[in-house]
Amino acid sequence: MANYIQMRKIAIPLVNNMLCNHFGHSEQFVFIDTDNNKIVKEEFVTPPPHEPGSIPKWLHDVGVTDVIAGGIGQKAIQILLENKINVYVGVASKPSKELVTELLDGSIIAGVNLCDH
Repeated sequence: MANYIQMRKIAIPLVNNMLCNHFGHSEQFVFIDTDNNKIVKEEFVTPPPHEPGSIPKWLHDVGVTDVIAGGIGQKAIQILLENKINVYVGVASKPSKELVTELLDGSIIAGVNLCDH
């Protein structure tokens, strides 16, 4: 398993404890740490104010490895990818632990980016 990642820090933007369809306008993020495909920690954090590039930089600074998003701007995607953060876009709104389980078992379904700017 050459590409196997043992430890991950997965960030999910939330609104009302569900995946927020607009990355930059989320009320909070949940950071879910995994080790050997098991959830080991869950932390809810208020993001910095929404300014171009601020949230992707913040996610990089706190060690995020993966982002699950419904909709996210192209600039944010570019910054995340430049910082070697995996981005899953166009994902349906579900509870965060369900999304992480789908990511870990390879069944997560990405789709059309729900953000148009």
